[in-house]
Amino acid sequence: MEPVIRAEIQEDRFSRFRLIPWWDQSKIANCRLLVVGAGALGNEILKNAALLGFRKVLIVDLDRIDESNLSRTILYRNEDIGKFKANVAANAYQKIASDSVVQPLVENVVHGCGLGLFEWSDVILAGLDNREARLWINRSAWKVNRPWFDGAIEGINGVVRVFVPGAPPCYECTLGEIDWALLDKRMSCNLLALEQNDEGKTPTTPTISSVIAGIQVQEAIKMIHGLPTLTGKGYVFEGLNHSSYTVEYTENPDCMSHYTVPDIVHMPESSRDLTLARLLQRARADAGSDDVVIEFSRDVIQKLVCPSCGGEEEMYAPAGKVRLQEATCPKDGHLRTVVSLHGFSGNEDFGYRPLDQLGLPLLDLFVARSSLREIGYIPYGDASQVLGPLAAEGSLA
Repeated sequence: MEPVIRAEIQEDRFSRFRLIPWWDQSKIANCRLLVVGAGALGNEILKNAALLGFRKVLIVDLDRIDESNLSRTILYRNEDIGKFKANVAANAYQKIASDSVVQPLVENVVHGCGLGLFEWSDVILAGLDNREARLWINRSAWKVNRPWFDGAIEGINGVVRVFVPGAPPCYECTLGEIDWALLDKRMSCNLLALEQNDEGKTPTTPTISSVIAGIQVQEAIKMIHGLPTLTGKGYVFEGLNHSSYTVEYTENPDCMSHYTVPDIVHMPESSRDLTLARLLQRARADAGSDDVVIEFSRDVIQKLVCPSCGGEEEMYAPAGKVRLQEATCPKDGHLRTVVSLHGFSGNEDFGYRPLDQLGLPLLDLFVARSSLREIGYIPYGDASQVLGPLAAEGSLA
């Protein structure tokens, strides 16, 4: 009997993944991944992404590591206490996946991140602990037509939700009266930030983080490969009895999130070199009309005016970043009036200002509206400053 000759199986880092019939490692390697939040969920998301072969990763988190993080985060060590989570997580990621390009961004996703970050990404994975940030990501993702995968944990329970622009319901559709009441507590009626509430101090364990982050990343893998996902639905895991089920959400026809910019242009200029007046001039030419208005990605507090003494203080800061305490007049103690901006029509006296002097983050989206067209503009000259080496993965359009 002749000996059986077996074909050699070429083993490499991802060879076991390729045994899955539909698996395409190149789709994962080429996917531009934005991870918002580098806490308990974010650590597990990043660990899974590194093991799976995501090579282009942007990590956004504002916080520093404290001792309580060490019981719930695989990427942090004792010597990391006091350091920024985003920076440490990026370094740890590259130690797992040495051929990856990872850019940390130490910013508040609501106030400090331009919508160009979301537009740069192919997939957004969020490990957040508050409604305000989720709502902002939801609206931003819809504007630039990017899917996002939400995870939430408490105790030994958790939920995963998948939201895809153009396929409602979205996250905002799921909010009830209690959610909106809690959101209202974070912002006064005059766009000033109130004291932070207890969101962000959620009781949880590393085990539920593993479960929920695992489902989040698995749903992203499925979407990248064109497989069915939990779009518009939620996967609920109940840890006491290890039961799980899927929930169906209902679309809110009046939802404010359901808007996508039809055309987005990457401009070669940086926001430092582009004034509002020049941007309006470009938009008028592109739209073939003079009835163009430039809309900002978020409200901007232009100045604070004291109704008693008449004193003014120029601010140019995103709404929500200025605290209620800061609005008190230093001369007489009266609460000052907020003067806010929403956009630019060409008639205002601040058209000379460069885009980086409006209080808006770099790599932000400016939407030009006319009766004929809607066009979004991103000053992509900011890309290298914000995205670092990942800027090469963007494209001028």
